[in-house]
This record gives sequence, structure tokens and C-alpha cells, in this order.
Amino acid sequence: MARAAAVTSPTPRPAPLADRSEAVLSRLQLLVTRKLDGLLQGDYAGLLPGPGSEAGESREYRPGDDVRRMDWPVTARTTTPHVRRTVADRELETWLALDLSASLDFGTGQWLKREVVVAAAAAITHLTVRGGNRIGAVIGTGSGASAPARRWRGTPPPAGPGVLTRLPARSGRKEAQGLLRTVAGTTIQPGRGDLGALIEMLNRPPRRRGVAVVVSDFLAPAEQWARPLRKLRVRHDVLAIEVIDPRELELPDVGVLPVVDPETGELHEVQTADPRLRQRYADAAAAQRATIAAALRGAGAAHLRLRTDRDWLLDMVRFVAAQRHARTRGTTR
Repeated sequence: MARAAAVTSPTPRPAPLADRSEAVLSRLQLLVTRKLDGLLQGDYAGLLPGPGSEAGESREYRPGDDVRRMDWPVTARTTTPHVRRTVADRELETWLALDLSASLDFGTGQWLKREVVVAAAAAITHLTVRGGNRIGAVIGTGSGASAPARRWRGTPPPAGPGVLTRLPARSGRKEAQGLLRTVAGTTIQPGRGDLGALIEMLNRPPRRRGVAVVVSDFLAPAEQWARPLRKLRVRHDVLAIEVIDPRELELPDVGVLPVVDPETGELHEVQTADPRLRQRYADAAAAQRATIAAALRGAGAAHLRLRTDRDWLLDMVRFVAAQRHARTRGTTR
């Protein structure tokens, strides 16, 4: 399915995010702090709480609990099976892989997709630094090789591997704010990005076990990024945040609509008044999203979808709360 953005006259939008990054980040920090601290109060060990290694309290065994965590001394004293709860380590390192390729510079909802990427990065950073952990990021965007909008005959030419930037992992709110300012100020370059190479940056050099969060629309072919993601999951807890715009799922009935792939410049004119075409588009989009979900599931990554036309923070809060609930039931997912 093409990564297409309408080239018809768009609704006027505010100034680019890079030009108003300070104001945006200030609002994001206030919004994230109020909602996440208000809804996720208590002893919270992270965005993806795992079983950890530090001993905690014991509780009665429930079906589905890992038998390797049986607390045999308490079981013997009470004659009731108990398991030992563990607390996730707080001295962890979290890495963000942020896809800011040209396909993210698009949105028909309340937000642009790139704005949702920055917002998700702000929320994850808040959850990380308040526990005293370190957070770093790798950022990928296009190659900078622009392609004029035209009707390609055959396969569009490749535009290069993209530009990749690494921000070292540091602890502290001041350093975290600096990281977010860099992310928000990143200029999206035209041309193709390489999501697989971006994820591979988290695999090299090898790091101690931690949390890796990949934020992208995952519209690149799954064979490009699925293997690096599986490799990343061997060593780290992985969260994949998929950013979606409603126009990528279905087309409106607006007559002839010129659309262009922002990464290749490939131009198409689509007759959206045809109900059969709109249905084929919706079916192809559903199949594409199912393929992405299957690839993420096969890689062992937790999967969170954020949309540009919904309250992304509420969706993230629900996801984190579900992770906590799963943990209290004795599972890690």
C-alpha cells in the first residue's frame, strides 16, 4: 500500500513543530505529568514491567503463574502454594528508536503523525526518568534526496538509506528535556528511510538488558525490519508503537484525489467516488495492518497503536494500566 499524502490544497496548519518545539514540549510535559501521575500513581516499575530480579513479597499461587517463582519456605509454613513476587530493576536503560521518515510528515486528524511520535517519546521519557533510569534515542529520517512528484513507470528509484542520529543515554530531567528538544527539532528529510537500519542501531554495540521502544508507522516492508526487531527482543523488552492516520485505513468520497508518496515522489490520481475502489483500499489497508501486527507479534514485541484522530495519551494510559494489571496476575505480558 502506498504511503500517500494528499497534494490537494490542505487545511491551513500551525507552524511546523520544529519552529514551536519549546511551547509544544512545555504543553506536553504538563499534559503527560498530570494524566500519567494522576492515573498511574503508586510503585510503578516502568512502561513494560518485567519479572525483575529483586525479591518482593509473596502471594498465593494463581493458575498461570511461573512455577519457577514458587516460594517453597512460605508454601511449607502455610501449606498453601505461594509464589515470590519480584520487583523490576530501576537502574535500567531505555532506548527509543524514533522513525521520522517522510511518511510520518502527514496527518488528517488532530495531529500529524510526527507530532504523535514526539508526544509518545515525551510520555515514555517521563515514565523513564521519574524512576531515575537512563534514556537515549536513535532518530532516523530520509536520505535528503528529494524526488519531484511525477508518475513513475515501473519501480521508483531508491533514495538512499536515510540519515541516522544517536543521542547517548543519560539520566536526569534536564538531560531528558534536551533529548526531547533534539527530537522535536529534527527536520524530516525527503527520500526513503531505513527502519531496519534504525532498529539495528539498538543492537550495536550490545548493551545490558533494558527496554527498547520503537516508534514508527511500520509502513516499510516487514522483511526490512522484522529480523532486527527479533534480534533486539533477545536481549531487551521491546515495545512497538505504531502510529496510524485514518486516511491510511480508508478513503473519503471526495471525487478525484491526487495523492503522492512523500518518500519516492510517486504520484497517483484516485477516483474516490468509486465505492469498489474505496472497499479495495480498505481491504488492502486492513491486510497491511494485519501483516504488521503479525510481524510484531512474531518478534515478541508488545504492540501499541496510536492514532492521529484519537486521544493518544488515553490510549497509552490504558496500555500501561493493562501491563500493570497483567503483572499483578503473575504474567509479564
